[in-house]
Order: sequence, then C-alpha cells, then structure tokens
Amino acid sequence: MQLRKVIFIRLPIIISYLFILLFVYAAVSKLLDYENFRVQIAQSPLLSVYAGIIAPLVIIVEFVISGLFLFQKSRLIGYYMATGLMMSFSVYIFLILNYSEFVPCSCGGILEKLGWTEHLIFNLVFVGLGILSIWLKEKEILKSKGAMVLSKIFISLFGFSALVLGLFFSSEYIMKKENPFVRRFIPHAITLERYYDLKFNSYYFAGYGDGQIYLGNYTAPLVLTVTDTAFTGERSRKIEPDYSSYNFRFIEIKVKPPYYYIYDGSVPVIFRGRLNESTAKTLSFNDAYFTQLEVADSCNFVINTQSTRTKSRITGALKVGDSSDVRLNYNLLSKQSDGIFDTDGILLGDRAEGRNEFVYVYYYRNEIPVFDGDLKFLRKFKTIDTISRAQVKVKRLSNGNIKMEAPPLRVNERAILYKGILFNQSNLMGRHESKEIWDKAAVIDIYNISEKIYLGSFFIETRGKKKMTQMLVTDTHFYVLSGTEILGYRLAPSVKQYFKQGEAENP
Repeated sequence: MQLRKVIFIRLPIIISYLFILLFVYAAVSKLLDYENFRVQIAQSPLLSVYAGIIAPLVIIVEFVISGLFLFQKSRLIGYYMATGLMMSFSVYIFLILNYSEFVPCSCGGILEKLGWTEHLIFNLVFVGLGILSIWLKEKEILKSKGAMVLSKIFISLFGFSALVLGLFFSSEYIMKKENPFVRRFIPHAITLERYYDLKFNSYYFAGYGDGQIYLGNYTAPLVLTVTDTAFTGERSRKIEPDYSSYNFRFIEIKVKPPYYYIYDGSVPVIFRGRLNESTAKTLSFNDAYFTQLEVADSCNFVINTQSTRTKSRITGALKVGDSSDVRLNYNLLSKQSDGIFDTDGILLGDRAEGRNEFVYVYYYRNEIPVFDGDLKFLRKFKTIDTISRAQVKVKRLSNGNIKMEAPPLRVNERAILYKGILFNQSNLMGRHESKEIWDKAAVIDIYNISEKIYLGSFFIETRGKKKMTQMLVTDTHFYVLSGTEILGYRLAPSVKQYFKQGEAENP
C-alpha cells in the first residue's frame, strides 16, 4: 500500500517539480534576453515568419504551465500541456535535423550548451515523464481505463505535433513565396580564406574563367589585370584597340572566355580580343548607344539604353557581324512615374557558361524581371523587402529636363547572377534584425530566379572603414573587392547546393 502511494501520489508531484524548474528557468532566461531570443526564433529554418508571435507566446505558455502545477485541481491539465509542449519541441528539433536546409545554432536557457541531438533526447525524456504522470493521475483521479488514457494521450500529442507541422509548412511557403521581410541568415555561409592587397581601390571585376580572376581598372581603363584564385600574384597587360582615336568617356572591360570585350556606350563602340592577345579588334561601331552591356555570346549582347522617343530606359539586343542588328524591347522595364529615375538599376547576365538568362535589378523597388538574350520575357519576381514603388521625387525643369528633388530610397545596392542564383546586396533592414550588425556589414540576399523564391542571407563584414564595392561568384567561392583588397570567401555546402538546383531547373 505504501509503495502504491509513492508511485501514484509522490512520483507525479516530483515530476511536476521538475517541469516547474525547467519551464520557469527557461522562461526567465528567455525573458532576460528577450531581444536575442526573438532574433534566434526569426533565424529558425522553420518558424521565421512567426517570430513576432511565437517568441512571447512560448514564454507565456511556460509560465502558465508552471502555474497550473501549483494547484491540485489544475495539475492534470498541466501534465497534458507540459507533455504536449515538450512533444512540440521534439517535433521541431526532428524537423530541424531531417528537413531543414541548414541546422541553426542551438539556443535557449538550460539547454544552450547542448547540441540538437542531445536536445532532442532531453525533450523526449520529459515527454516520457509527462506520459507517465498523466497515466498515474488519470488512473488515480478518474479511474480511467488504460485504453482511454492512451487515446487521450495520443490525441493530445498528435494535436501539438500537428500544430508544429502546420507552422513549419506555412512558414516555409510564406518565407519563400510571400515573405513579410524576414531574413533567414545561413549559419557560416561563407568563410574568409585569403585576401590580397592590390594597392589601388580603382579595380573592378571584369570576369572569371579557368581559375583566373580578371580585373579592370577605372583609372587605367585599357589595362587588364589577372590573378589566380589563390592570390599568388597579379599580372597586368595593356590592351590596344585597333582604333583608339574615339572620344572615349567611360571604357569598361568584360571577360567571357575565350574573349575579352572593351566597350564605351557613349561612342558607341565594342572591341573584342582573345585573352592571349593584346590587340582588340572593332566588333561594333555606331550600332547602338548604351549605358550598360552584358555579353550573351561572342556576337550577341544585351544592352540598357535610353529611348530617343520616350526618354525612358529600355532594354535592347545587339547582334554584330556582317550585318549588325539592334532590337529594342520597350516593355521589359516597367515605368512607374518618370521612366528614367524610377527604372534605374543594374542589368545582369548569368556569369555561368552556357546560361542565357538576364535580370534587371531596380535600385529603388523590389521587382526583378527575368528575360533571355532575345529579350523574351520569362518571369518576374520580387525581393523580400516591401518597396514595390520607387520612392523617387522628380521635378521637370523649364528646358524639359528632369532632375531628382530629393535623394531616393535605395532598395538594392549591387547584385550578381550565377547559375540561376541571384546574390543581391540589400540596403534595407528587415524585421527582427540588429542595427549594430548592419553598421558593420553588408547583407547579401540569395534568390532562385527560376522558382522565384528567397533562399537565405549572409553577412559580409566590413574590414575597417572600407565597404564592399564589387562581388564575384564561382562554384566554390565568393570574391569581394573592398578598398584596395580582394578577398576570397569559401562558400559553405549550404550555399553551394543552390547552384545544383539552378542547373537542374535550367539545363
């Protein structure tokens, strides 16, 4: 009789004390560092979009359950809720370990030092203790039959598990398709491997191929500099166009092996030369004026220019050869107000070999059109910020010119496209983010342009006072120009996996 009393009365009370200790400690720990806890929830691969709701709700529920254990009449409800909550945590961890694109850092009070597997075992032990307590209390208080008790326990645990699964699937859909400006930062997405001082801050990335990084120089526009990916040194070569008497204003170089291209859209002229040769021959002259150019192949280019008819920015396709041809598409870029400043942005071609996709990243809004080298519209998608209309104020002068009345809100700073994956440097802080981090780093958002989904984000820390000015992506690395330095970051497998997804969707 004494043993039965210990089992049916004392054991559930001891377990309730354990639950009180666990939940009160965890809730107080979260409350004392609430801002960090909320940010950690926002970085969860499963619950990001619900951070604003889940963060305070978990703390409240943990306090409420602890309070239920203080009263005899509510203790059974407390056992059900405590067991269900620990089951929810267990299902969450199981999803993290098996279905998440990446495993975030472990967090949370008493379990902060545990890994995710140990965390799961810990939770399941408490689930087992909770089930035992429910069984004993149901048998003692309600004299319930065993089958009925098991049914009630199963329904309770199933309900809590279904809730977590519902949050998981809805959060993933919202994050990728209807993101409410919540970033998910990929842990250890990049690792700085090496850096090299170029001595000057006037370099830009001209291209990449066969393990070589090609650099142009704004102050020496006809010099092509080459360095290998290990930064073992640099070598420069002066390029000689076959005709150099044009009134050049802004010469740039682009490299797409086996050729390099020199161009100035204000002349307008395009030269082409082989990478092993110093002489570049005229490929196009006076065919089309342009402000930006991307190489489709050795004889086809996509350009950004201004319409003489509408004065708006438009996109064109330039084919050179025996008979050059220029085709303009007036509909790819969508005018919102003036058609000049509101359509300002970056024309990008996919840097990977064999790709024929282009994007236009607007500076002042979140819309990005995708099209091919023939200017055929393929699709459009939006970045995760909420700026759908360019916040540009313009004034039309008496002479017909248009100028900005005030600095516009810049949404996107710079971007690069590789294997169907867009790396976009955003200028806007998302929800649940730290201003302190933004003050000392650049934020790169990653998108799959085929599926039109947001994949994740990572930081590029500012070195000293020199911010990132250029970026380049390869299969394995993310390269940055910052001040006079070129830096090589190794991409983590959690980022490189997206290149394979892009290849599968766009063979």
